[in-house]
Amino acid sequence: MIDFSQNYFALFGLEPRFQIDLAHLEPGYRALQAQVHPDKFSNASDAERRLSMQCSTHVNEAYQTLKQPINRARYLLSLHDIDTQEETNTAMPADFLMEQMEWREGIGEATDAADPAALDQLAGKLRHATHALHAELAQQLDQQQDYVGAAGAVRKLRFLDKLREEINDALEALET
Repeated sequence: MIDFSQNYFALFGLEPRFQIDLAHLEPGYRALQAQVHPDKFSNASDAERRLSMQCSTHVNEAYQTLKQPINRARYLLSLHDIDTQEETNTAMPADFLMEQMEWREGIGEATDAADPAALDQLAGKLRHATHALHAELAQQLDQQQDYVGAAGAVRKLRFLDKLREEINDALEALET
């Protein structure tokens, strides 16, 4: 079936890098699922069906991890024994924390004013900031091998994800 000892990148025939060809990931995923999907083993023995289910689950997990940039970065860091410490290390540069406060103020003001256009504008700025952090991660992981710096960038992305959720929640609340 599949080799469970392979890392996720090897499973899909990809180099272990932050910047991957997503157009190559999708067909690789479909090809692997075509080989291991449990439906293909419906008439097989119990052991073969269980193995098929494990393989299919492993392929799904690998695909979901590599498809999302923040998950891919976390996984790459884990391959280098780096813990992002997202739950325990909330220390951030002062300028980043100030920016977070400004974002939250903007979200609050737009929500209080029931201004979806302002929230959409904030969402656009947030997308830009997220793309910039993705570019920074690509540099840190793929060129510099700065894994400690990359772990900090992943923690920043987690903050930005929370802001994105707040904006989406605020937009949904305004629609109802």
